[in-house]
Amino acid sequence: MFTGLIAGTGTVVEITPPLTGTGSTRITVASSDLAPKLRTGDSVAVSGVCLTALNLTATHFSADLAQETVERTTLVHLQPGTVVNLELPTPAGSPLGGHVVQGHVDGVGTILSLDPIHGTNDDPTTDWRLRLTVPPQLGRYIVPQGSITIEGISLTVADLTGDTVSIAIIPHTYAATALHTLRAGAKINIEVDVLAKYAERQSQSKAAQSTPADWMLTEAYLLANGY
Repeated sequence: MFTGLIAGTGTVVEITPPLTGTGSTRITVASSDLAPKLRTGDSVAVSGVCLTALNLTATHFSADLAQETVERTTLVHLQPGTVVNLELPTPAGSPLGGHVVQGHVDGVGTILSLDPIHGTNDDPTTDWRLRLTVPPQLGRYIVPQGSITIEGISLTVADLTGDTVSIAIIPHTYAATALHTLRAGAKINIEVDVLAKYAERQSQSKAAQSTPADWMLTEAYLLANGY
């Protein structure tokens, strides 16, 4: 499990497609800060995608992308030199600083704009306003002041209008993550709050188990209840 608090950034070195046309695509990331902390088989979140660390060196790690990951996320479309957000799993008993993040991407959105709220682009003290579109099927899991994960970052929804989400970004998040490298039109990984998905599933289960007598006024119901 992750919390969406980015530990650092890395740089994509290479995306290697399967040599035989089948099998996994491999991504290699350079990170002199986080690579030494990994062991083979450890989980690591790369721009919001939970991957398994392989081929470790003092400065690099690789990970295989399953076909599901290729189809559901942006990773396979990244180019060498792209900056990615990195997070290690949260140890049991640690404070949950962000929110519950699984690293299971629900869909890909598009940045509409990322503009300073006050000051200029060069002002390190300004807040930023991020606007993005989300896939229509994800809107029902998003609410104002609720949590959402963008590129692995735990963020708070400021506004939701149709399929457009607005988010306020503090200066630290803008500078310490890959957000400052993104521009309008960029594709981004989105994970909605898993608690919202569980709540929906539970409500659907209860609705499926109900009978007409649970919710309809019938003659039998009225007689049974003294009317």
